[in-house]
Amino acid sequence: MSSRPAQRRIVVVGDLLLDRDVTGSCERLCPDAPAPVLDVSDTCSGPGGAGLAALLCRRSGAAVTLVAPVADDAAGEQLRRALEATQVTLLGLGHQGPTRTKTRIRSGASSLVRIDEGGPGTPTGVVPPAVAEAITEADVVVVSDYGAGTTDFPAIRELLAGRTGAGQLHGRQTTTIWDPHPRGAPPVRGCTVLTPNLAEARAAAGHEGHPADLAMTLRRTWGGSAVCVTAGADGAWLATGADHAWFVPAPVVRDGDSCGAGDCFAATAAVSLAGGSTLSQAIQISVEEASSWVRKGGTAAYRDSTRDTSSGVATDEEASGVVGTAASGPSRLARVRREGGTIVATGGCFDVLHAGHVGALEAAGRLGDALVVLLNSDASVRRLKGRGRPVQSQADRERVLRGLRVVDEVLVFDEDDPRVALADLRPDVWAKGGDYDGSSMPEVAVMREWGGRVVLLPYLDGRSTTQLLRRHHEGEQRPRVHT
Repeated sequence: MSSRPAQRRIVVVGDLLLDRDVTGSCERLCPDAPAPVLDVSDTCSGPGGAGLAALLCRRSGAAVTLVAPVADDAAGEQLRRALEATQVTLLGLGHQGPTRTKTRIRSGASSLVRIDEGGPGTPTGVVPPAVAEAITEADVVVVSDYGAGTTDFPAIRELLAGRTGAGQLHGRQTTTIWDPHPRGAPPVRGCTVLTPNLAEARAAAGHEGHPADLAMTLRRTWGGSAVCVTAGADGAWLATGADHAWFVPAPVVRDGDSCGAGDCFAATAAVSLAGGSTLSQAIQISVEEASSWVRKGGTAAYRDSTRDTSSGVATDEEASGVVGTAASGPSRLARVRREGGTIVATGGCFDVLHAGHVGALEAAGRLGDALVVLLNSDASVRRLKGRGRPVQSQADRERVLRGLRVVDEVLVFDEDDPRVALADLRPDVWAKGGDYDGSSMPEVAVMREWGGRVVLLPYLDGRSTTQLLRRHHEGEQRPRVHT
């Protein structure tokens, strides 16, 4: 009789914050100062710092324990409740001062100012015995340093160093991911991978070097098995040896919100390594997930999608609905709407991208200020096109489209036609290839509901995926003449 695999145990050690987003709209200035007035429409809060990293590890189904200082105040109690609601086990340490709180004041998708309160958050008191057991027995430990002093607390540091040191001494697999901070303590030696961003890497190395050189330098300095320098939209550089580094490019993301991307990266790497991925595989997955996180709107969008509306506190229950919606798209779409611009949508299978596709997308892009592609899922393509289709997977088709400069967002839908996705997005224009009769399209009635219009695009004869595949197949069937 087969048994279910054991649940992976991930321990996150670091500094816990309360993140707050106060969102509204700015349409006027104060009468007594040249300052914008924010009409608040929403306030959302939840665990930040190491707390966010723990939540993101937990959504994979792993058993997650968070070791962090927690203040004995109302905000600290709010953090305890939020973590308990997501089944993250909290092993709290003493916390110097009130809860560290970071509040972002936002107009739409744009941050006006961030207000930091509380702290310093340095650990105090005696470390509970359960902390030592958790760190020692974990499959993966993630150190999420936010500069408050947890990584410099002697008892915690001794436990982390003992874990990595024991692994090196006895040849055991002890996976430790360290996400450093400029104000934090240097990482202990022997970590599996250290994940500074480019600014942090330059600060640690003391020079403005190339990310690859920084990764190799810090690997020697910190004594880790590998260092991965994340460079935002440019991807990441992974050094596992002394004389070379791997480059992992990031998918194209236009605009978006990078808040929390580092936590998403570290958490994804932890989950991937716990699941058996190699380090290079884990870094590639983490780059893609962090890019997706930015594209969808960062921490604010995550909290909005996981909100418990009865309490106003974010939870970790994923929102249901179509694969992508206007609310989860990049900040560019929100800004275009706010500024009264025109959002254009077009759609299709885009199974084998060809000149006809590119021409249609370029034409659609000229109809407005942002272009969204509604992409048929693999199941939808299979129903529409039959056996053997799609040729390329949904993920590959989406990635190719995102690489085109004219495309601002790609949303996947599973139905046979895009009416449901259109109703969610509510674009100003629906652009369709000119081989369609506009009066017979089911999308026409949907677009009329909010005053949108349908525009037909020129049809390039002979440029279709079906015809290209047929010609390719026929060419393979012809007998070859050898000379």
